[in-house]
Amino acid sequence: MTFISRARFVLDNPWQFVKRVIVGFSANQGFLLSGAVAYYTLLTIVPMFALILAGLSQVQETQPLLDTLREYLVLIAPSQADALIDQISAFQQNWKVVGVTGIIILLFFSSFAFTSLENAMSVIFFHRVAIKRRHFLISAIIPYCYILLLAIGMLLVSIVSGSLHSLDAKSLTMMGQQWSLSGVETVLVYLLGITGEVLLLTSIYLVMPVGRLSLRHALIGGMTAALLWELTRHVLVWYFSTLSLVNVVYGTFATVIIILLSLEAAAIILLLGAQVIAEYERIGKESETGHGLQT
Repeated sequence: MTFISRARFVLDNPWQFVKRVIVGFSANQGFLLSGAVAYYTLLTIVPMFALILAGLSQVQETQPLLDTLREYLVLIAPSQADALIDQISAFQQNWKVVGVTGIIILLFFSSFAFTSLENAMSVIFFHRVAIKRRHFLISAIIPYCYILLLAIGMLLVSIVSGSLHSLDAKSLTMMGQQWSLSGVETVLVYLLGITGEVLLLTSIYLVMPVGRLSLRHALIGGMTAALLWELTRHVLVWYFSTLSLVNVVYGTFATVIIILLSLEAAAIILLLGAQVIAEYERIGKESETGHGLQT
């Protein structure tokens, strides 16, 4: 089945396809997998970004990097970005006392989230794993390639953000009217962050599953997950600031619990995007074997 025929099939049977995605996600124990990914991401997030900052601070001032990192973390843990920044900043000020052994340990912990995500993807894309397995050395290298890409992305965003900052003090004259550019920086940085989010999610869907995945399929998953997460994170901010009783129930542990819940929601959406791609891939193959979406 071609990409166009698959797309037409989904457009003709949208609710049937959504049902199949939900059933597949449930059958793959998606919520359990999401919990594992969220837990290991919680273990990973501070050491990973601390190491990235320690490396980038050798070529860029620390404060712009922290500002850029905060924009990253707002997309991941919207209501607790400041708490994470405080912890990472504290480590950044004392990273030289960690030593070689400490750096190795941090590198080890920094890979946990990507390893658990790859394992979760192998469950969702079981039809690929059954045909072909990935060499363990490739699986070992992938997390550190992503850490390097995140570092490069942070550096580029930091540089671009610094350039955009000058727009706040400028104005634009058009057709005799003078328009202030104040606030343009915020909008452009937000759009840049969303674009980076879509590209990162797309790359995850391209790389993490075993075998070669179509770029168009990965982009469908990336855009779906990005849209769902943008809606979800605004709901989470509203919920934790108005209705949540987490602070009352957990007290001093509330920050960790809120971050974990945010990561859990993000992991669910990330794996749902993968399930969308997996079901999309199976449309033609299952119809050929007599197991189409007619359920």
